[in-house]
Amino acid sequence: MSLREFYDWGVEVTEFVLVYYFFILNSIYLLLSFVAFRTIYQHLLRNIYGGLEQLSRSPLTPAVSILVPAHNEAVSIAVTVNNLLHIDYMRFEVIVINDGSTDSTLEELKKGFRLVPADIPTAGPLDTQPVLAAYRSEVHHNLLVLDKKNGGKSDALNAGLNIARYAYFCTIDADAILEPDAIQRVMRPVMESPVRVIGVGGIVRVANGCRIEKGRIVEVDLPWSPLPVFQVVEYFRAFLSGRTGYSRINALMIVSGAFGLFERSLVVEIGGYRKDTVGEDMDLVCRLHDHMRRGGVKDYLIEFVPDPVCWTEAPSSVAVLSRQRRRWQKGLLEVLSEHTRMLFNPRYGWLGLFSYPFLLFFEGWGILLETLGYLVFAVGGFLGAIQTDFMIAFFVAAILCGTLLSLTGVLLGEMTPREYPKYRHWMRLIAFAVIENFGYRQLVSFLRLMGTIDYVRGKGEWGRMERSGLLRRKA
Repeated sequence: MSLREFYDWGVEVTEFVLVYYFFILNSIYLLLSFVAFRTIYQHLLRNIYGGLEQLSRSPLTPAVSILVPAHNEAVSIAVTVNNLLHIDYMRFEVIVINDGSTDSTLEELKKGFRLVPADIPTAGPLDTQPVLAAYRSEVHHNLLVLDKKNGGKSDALNAGLNIARYAYFCTIDADAILEPDAIQRVMRPVMESPVRVIGVGGIVRVANGCRIEKGRIVEVDLPWSPLPVFQVVEYFRAFLSGRTGYSRINALMIVSGAFGLFERSLVVEIGGYRKDTVGEDMDLVCRLHDHMRRGGVKDYLIEFVPDPVCWTEAPSSVAVLSRQRRRWQKGLLEVLSEHTRMLFNPRYGWLGLFSYPFLLFFEGWGILLETLGYLVFAVGGFLGAIQTDFMIAFFVAAILCGTLLSLTGVLLGEMTPREYPKYRHWMRLIAFAVIENFGYRQLVSFLRLMGTIDYVRGKGEWGRMERSGLLRRKA
């Protein structure tokens, strides 16, 4: 076989594999979207009958510890904490963990909430970096602040778990803003489900562009900068289409670290958050599944709530987006490599038979096949080894499927409360659902590839995530 014949054979095989990869990937995405439509519709019907206010006021509703890990978050920490202290929930505590900040994070907390030293035991079942001091607010009886040596986000969360008083805890990013009824909504499955609910995730929405007053989103708006708008479309697609579908079959493998609720005793029992991965949120969920399944427990749920409950600042520059997405990809591969026993294992139900294989072959290592496809199409097109008609048809099909999936996510977002209110919002979101196929998706694919290389090389870490601050309207 000549070199040219070998190349032509390789192109044919690659075309065959890519077509089936493309077909399976988009078929699964469309199936998840269909399941999400049905689930969200049923969820909205249930919300008509209300019950949230009664749930938050009932003495039977469990109290919640809200953990806020913070490292160099001076620009937004006061807004976030003030927002949390005024949520609509009867019994809760807010625990801010200052994880060795080198900026004025601790000073902002002391100044804004009149902190005084508190004599409380900070040691617990989870090993952490030393806690240097503990503070309690003179004006908010349910606010505690820990000042500790830097150990990373997982270490900070474990320090918070050591002093948390209540049976359930929520994790909140230090740049996040919650809706007033957010805790009610994530606690609702715990209270209403006949099956034990050990974890609940809520949707995360992009706060860039929204008007914020006194720690509240008072006007929902889109940012003017293109990059955050692309992420609005992307978040709708990922959260509402993907996680809603996985949750329906109890195969959810990630609850966003930006906002999630868990059963504290169970998390402590499995050793808290792991410190040797940048995907600590996904790792925790996988270990909870593993703990329950290996213990022979099948009657449990980890659910996703599709209501818009948490707002966060999305990266507004390519540099910050690059660090975020490379970290996400590296974390994904780290967690998948730690839980290979789940692959096609019927013990784990749909998690082992569907969710884990899909994430492994498509979301994880699938980027290598996608990159190979780009290279083969580029070289093959230049050498004339690939038929032009096939290239055009495949390109058009990819754009149409990508646009359809993005528009589905946008529509699901508009079905939920706190939708974008103006006609121009719809037009921009529809336009960006199309435009993202011509550059943004390729950029994200490239960053995923870089994250995969980081994983293979054993490099990559959290990196610095610059914030413009939630007090401002985001551009």
